Amino acid sequence: MLTGLIFATDDADDRPDMLSATLRFGGMTLIEYQARLLIDAGAGQILVAVRRVTPELLGAINRTAKRGVTVDVVRSAAEAAAAVHPLAHMVVIADGLVTTEAIVGRLATEGEETLLVTGEADALPGFERIDASACWAGIARIDAQRLDEVAALPGDYDFESTLLRVAAQSGVLRLPLGQGTARAGHGIERDSRALGARGKVVFAGLAAHRPAWIDRFCVAPLARLTLPLLMERDVPELVLIAGGAAAVAVAAALLVFGWEATGLAVGMLAIAVFALGAMLSRIRGEDHREHVQEHAASVTAALLCLLTGVAVDSRFGTMTGLALAIALVIAATLVERAASPRMRRRWWGSPAAYPLLLLPFAAAGFALAGLAAIGLYAAVTLAAAIEGLREKP
Repeated sequence: MLTGLIFATDDADDRPDMLSATLRFGGMTLIEYQARLLIDAGAGQILVAVRRVTPELLGAINRTAKRGVTVDVVRSAAEAAAAVHPLAHMVVIADGLVTTEAIVGRLATEGEETLLVTGEADALPGFERIDASACWAGIARIDAQRLDEVAALPGDYDFESTLLRVAAQSGVLRLPLGQGTARAGHGIERDSRALGARGKVVFAGLAAHRPAWIDRFCVAPLARLTLPLLMERDVPELVLIAGGAAAVAVAAALLVFGWEATGLAVGMLAIAVFALGAMLSRIRGEDHREHVQEHAASVTAALLCLLTGVAVDSRFGTMTGLALAIALVIAATLVERAASPRMRRRWWGSPAAYPLLLLPFAAAGFALAGLAAIGLYAAVTLAAAIEGLREKP
């Protein structure tokens, strides 16, 4: 069983009346973001270590509990040890830590106790020193028995620091943080303005970590420009859903009337809006809306290809375009159903990539050739996915 332990003890530097864990971060509180990372990594229970419980913290805990996990508030190592299963593995997150899904997921799947560390020269503000050469980077995987060891020590010791010392002195594995991770948003922040700036870096990098090339090279740059603005203005996801749906309707009308290139361009705008809306929903913990918008983007991509085939056939009086589009949609659907994110390769096709690649063909007046080309691309992707699913001797 995986359990998360989040420390929420210190006040914000610029808000002495507020815990740093309850500062706003991407439309939620920081502790809710930390809890979401733990839940996505497989945690079934979350312990929140506190010195005092504020109304903001209580509200964040109640909202987290609605995500289907058990949330327990503890004030000491003894209370934490009593609340957790003795054989559980715990992912510990320091007070005020901002990190990414990739780092939490990596620590959650480590087979042994691990401290994420950084060298003294690379240490960021807020990282606690372990020894003369290393600092703790704010996240660790430890066994529940370490809580009993801390509970046996004098009660006036700081819970977080003592747990770190006990783990470090036990000879646990030390995992280097890496040079580029700090630039990707990993760090400890207790100032609301600095936290907002770090959040922009973290959220803008969401698309860059997806396996599809279109996410990294097309969606990610757009996200860096627009997501911070959307979060600052607290734009509701429903606005993006409505805007995407309106763009789909306009694109469909243009394709029906034979304006293939313009229709595909407007359709790609709709897909981009749905992709941004899905990332925004993920940041805010709106899982249902995230899935709705991801499916809407895929359906839009299929609709654009099918209507392009219909438009081509209406011009030439054949059924070739529609046949190619149907074959493309079938192949792309099979890839999406069969391939897991882990097995995907950067060069593989994805729903949003097909209409984007079709657009230059349509603009040059060769939409039929474009359908054939992206259909071949989808077939090659499907073949690679099937090969990846085969058992190796």
